[in-house]
Amino acid sequence: MPFPSIAWDDVRRQLRTRFSETSCYSEVLTTITHLECSLCGKRHEAGQVHNLCECGGPLLVRYDLQKLKESWSREWIPNGPSSMWRYAPVLPVSKPSAMISLGEGMTPLINTKRLGARLGARDLWVKDEGVNPTGSFKARGLSCAISMCAEFGIQKVAIPSAGNAAGAMAAYAAAAGIEAHIFMPRDVPQSNFIECCATGAKVTLVDGLISDCGKMVAARKDAEGWFEISTLKEPYRIEGKKTMGYEVAEQFRWQLPDAIFYPCGGGVGLIGMWKAFEEMEAMGWISSKRPKMIAVQAEGCAPIVKAFEEGKPRSEFFENAETVASGLRVPKALGDFLVLRAVRESGGTAIAVSDEQMIDAGIALASDEGIFAAPEGGACVAALKKLLDNGFLKPEERIVIYNTGSGLKYLKRTRRAILAKGINHGYSDARD
Repeated sequence: MPFPSIAWDDVRRQLRTRFSETSCYSEVLTTITHLECSLCGKRHEAGQVHNLCECGGPLLVRYDLQKLKESWSREWIPNGPSSMWRYAPVLPVSKPSAMISLGEGMTPLINTKRLGARLGARDLWVKDEGVNPTGSFKARGLSCAISMCAEFGIQKVAIPSAGNAAGAMAAYAAAAGIEAHIFMPRDVPQSNFIECCATGAKVTLVDGLISDCGKMVAARKDAEGWFEISTLKEPYRIEGKKTMGYEVAEQFRWQLPDAIFYPCGGGVGLIGMWKAFEEMEAMGWISSKRPKMIAVQAEGCAPIVKAFEEGKPRSEFFENAETVASGLRVPKALGDFLVLRAVRESGGTAIAVSDEQMIDAGIALASDEGIFAAPEGGACVAALKKLLDNGFLKPEERIVIYNTGSGLKYLKRTRRAILAKGINHGYSDARD
């Protein structure tokens, strides 16, 4: 087991002493009660394999939060493992033996004083998801989803991916002994393709976008016997990603920041954090205060920004999508209405930046703070500058940027940008 079992014995004992001995909570860690459609509200039973609701809506996992409020203290969290599984009672996996973990979560929250001074933000932080297993925040969602596949006895899984989700699914499927089928655009970063092959996945490169990959998975899954793990087409990736919200609350001693910048392709991380805040308030862990949720996209693929600016509840397919940030090249997100709802309810905004701006901002983050971010993280830095300049955010506000992946995934593209700009920071090539 990749984490100390004594921690789970502690948590299980604490829950058992506070629930009836006949309660299911004395036997398992999760407090899941059911699943609920995010569109029509229909209830779906837990303990069964689900994809979408019959109406086409993504399913959200619900827990017995009132029972947890009476029985689970946030002060116990440090007794759990140093991973996202410290929040096991609000995750869907029923037993520690079913968890497929590589140590994901509990990523560093870094105060970036030099970058903040450069931009005019006096309380600026970066939540660095690039240090997760497989180098991105996708490890959280796929750890949870593959754990549920292991719990349900699913033997074959398939995913369309712009890159990082593919690498994460391949790794966790390998750890679980599950057969993985991956469909990726042919022009994904080579690092993503190589890690999938190295971890034993069956990879198909597609001439097209992630939407084209998704069509191939949908067309073949029934005949091939695959369980589809596309974004929001199963209920559990969002549960792993919501732990980013639990962590930022814990790391700030249960006081949420004033604003959160999040790079949005599928937008599941932002949706998950918004769900986490709702859960924590219901348990009495945080107040009703919410950060302004800021969805960041690339100018070459900005369907959510366009819908936000036009006051629409859902986005339209973004034609001819193109950006250096593979994770942002999602022309139509299934959960766009949930992203837009969270942004509007929080008093936040949606903003797009150019590829050049995100690369330049990523280089500034690396040179100022030593954080080598993926372009998606750089996009958030560039967006922050715009919102400080136009007065949407104030210099004294506490601001958190989520860097969702490691810059090591994009070496070829970053090298090209550095050479084009003549940036070498004193580099020389001395040879004998």
